[in-house]
Amino acid sequence: MSENKTRRSGGRAARQAMRAAPLADNVRPIRAGMEGGTYKPLSDHDVQRIHETALKALETIGMADAPQSGIDVLVNAGAILGDDGRLRFPRSVVEDALAMAAKKVTLFSRDGKNDLELYGNRVHYGTAGAAVHLVDVEHNEYRECGVQDLHNAAKIVDKLDNVHFLQRPMVCRDIPDNYEMDLNTIYACCSGTTKHIGTSFTEPDFVKGAFEMLYEIAGGEDKYRARPFLSNSNCFVVPPMKFATESCEVMEACIRGGMPVLLLSAGMAGATAPSTTAGAIAQATAECLAGIVYVNAIKPGHPAIFGTWPFGLDLRTGAMSIGSGEQALLTAGCAQMHKFYGLPGGAAGGASDSKMPDMQAGWEQMCSNVMAGLAGLNMVYEAAGMHASLLGFCLESLIIADDVIGQAQRCVRGIEVSDETLALDQIADVCLNGPGHYLGTDQTLSRMEADYVYPTLGDRTSPKEWLENDKPDLIEKAIKLKNEILAQKSDALLDPDLDMALRRDFNIHLKRG
Repeated sequence: MSENKTRRSGGRAARQAMRAAPLADNVRPIRAGMEGGTYKPLSDHDVQRIHETALKALETIGMADAPQSGIDVLVNAGAILGDDGRLRFPRSVVEDALAMAAKKVTLFSRDGKNDLELYGNRVHYGTAGAAVHLVDVEHNEYRECGVQDLHNAAKIVDKLDNVHFLQRPMVCRDIPDNYEMDLNTIYACCSGTTKHIGTSFTEPDFVKGAFEMLYEIAGGEDKYRARPFLSNSNCFVVPPMKFATESCEVMEACIRGGMPVLLLSAGMAGATAPSTTAGAIAQATAECLAGIVYVNAIKPGHPAIFGTWPFGLDLRTGAMSIGSGEQALLTAGCAQMHKFYGLPGGAAGGASDSKMPDMQAGWEQMCSNVMAGLAGLNMVYEAAGMHASLLGFCLESLIIADDVIGQAQRCVRGIEVSDETLALDQIADVCLNGPGHYLGTDQTLSRMEADYVYPTLGDRTSPKEWLENDKPDLIEKAIKLKNEILAQKSDALLDPDLDMALRRDFNIHLKRG
């Protein structure tokens, strides 16, 4: 008995010591870039049919509204300009572009510690969107968001292990000049996090100024081109089957400046895309294949992400249903198409239609985050903090999402079967020689950190402990952690001389801090 008590006591001490020590990256139970791909809602035959449908759509329907620069480059690549002004793409043109397209893309971080390798079934979660409101959970209301809110989101993302990148989640509504807004977006994000950043540009003429700022931050054009830490999220199409003329011109400028691009097709199933899941995926696939031709006709092998982002609609009301099971299926199916082409891909997952971080938000965010990860989606966009069908962004929800994504990643990691994990020797030892349980055994202690994911804010106490701890509330804990993070100086703050130069050269609205 005393021996067993000693083993249990030693187990508790060991557990406490292990929990206090930071884990090395190679033994963490979850991490950026883990392999998904075990979930396949589409059969191989289904995938082939979607592919053939997309090719036929490009060959017979084609794409309208390309800018003249795009028409020139696409016709030179083999596309056919019809009398109706639509560009049609013979199968061979698409196949040639796919052969040239980058099969592996690195999205660089500014400090080199959080680079994202996009290929195969490697999964990464992050923010995205263009929310016009900030969710104020303390007053149960919405307000317009501004540049300080965007900077705050960047600071928080920088501290969250399971949020791997920051794509701009909010629009700076307090900056009316669009050029200044675009540049202040870059500044607010770069001064908040060193993780990879994605953003959009309102007009083609704004890209030049953006590159001037980025080259200054990088320490020179050559250094940015070597490690582009900011990419362009580009809605290059207006579904169904039309190019977005100005966005295409933005894309061309970004490619010339050495910036990776996300080719984003965001059709609405039942409105700007077919209402069926298969049809919405097929149209998005066709549109993004046109984007692959476009990019590689300008610069073969330029880093581009296959961004099929079809969204669901509640067909009773016309409202978005981004938190639905249908949305999760759309995203998982898109991930399979990315794998079929062997291209780095991204889609939307983890957003909610709920207005606040409540139970509805929880089930909606987990549903698509898990399915996207299991499907092996390289980039799960809008995975944290997004509410009200993309209209609202919530800092507290962003923090809670670190736990949500952590559990989703554990599902992605799956079940490992080996002689060690089957544990027949442990079963024999515990049953025949030991205390009849596995608490405190060497094997349990050795794997408790490597196999298990523990929530930061989630509560696993008993009702008695919960009462003794003054009934801790999830939202209150998130508010407290948010305030603690925002009270600290950003680890990503720019060098004072560089900051002064940027403020001199550009009209920076964010206050020094």
